[in-house]
Amino acid sequence: MAHGNYFLQGNGIVAEPALKVLFEDNHLLVLAKPPGLPTAHGAIRGVSLFDHAKDYLKHKYNKPGNVYLGLVHRLDQAVSGVVVFARTSKAAARLCEQFRLGTVQKTYLAATESPPAPPVGTLRDFLQPLEAEKKVQVSPRAEGAKEAITEYQTLLSEAGVTLVKLHPRTGRKHQLRVQLAVRGWPIVGDGKYGAQKKFPHGIALHGLAIEILHPVTKKAMTFTMLPPLKWLREFGPWVNAVLA
Repeated sequence: MAHGNYFLQGNGIVAEPALKVLFEDNHLLVLAKPPGLPTAHGAIRGVSLFDHAKDYLKHKYNKPGNVYLGLVHRLDQAVSGVVVFARTSKAAARLCEQFRLGTVQKTYLAATESPPAPPVGTLRDFLQPLEAEKKVQVSPRAEGAKEAITEYQTLLSEAGVTLVKLHPRTGRKHQLRVQLAVRGWPIVGDGKYGAQKKFPHGIALHGLAIEILHPVTKKAMTFTMLPPLKWLREFGPWVNAVLA
């Protein structure tokens, strides 16, 4: 298991590095995405995790020209977590196929304003994009709506916030955000979907782990990343205790 931990060090809190590499070989580059940074193609040209990753490879391997980097999945700009890139076109094609077939296992952590009821379950909805508002809505099988399935487990409620572990079985845009919000459990900081509580630099949704088959060796690999430093500052050390 590859593990990226930049939450605590010794007895003190340490700052997060600009680019955190969780795993790297000739076929994969796995990074820790901070909140607020687009995965790719941000509003400001050259400012995204994808761009930083290409710069990292160019400098590390002294590449004078362009370097290949395959984008196989994304996290929303406001979300932190594990992001997997492909370093070859063959690896990219094989990883994209895994995502298409739904064999990639993803785990998210969310802090919600209300505790889910029941505390464990499966969410099933049909989601329809609202292009003008850059949002998604739950719609009962409307034209263009796609099914979204998410399994969830409540971990702990403390000080008016509930930690929930999420396992999406489909990969729709804003899936976790809208499925929680429509049930009255909005993610802290997610004002787009009705949250009242503020959260610094994004929303309280984090890509905790991702499991793939290595595109060449076919070995099962799991990459994990603890929540960013701001979770500890905002919610307290009990967040780490729950995840231990």
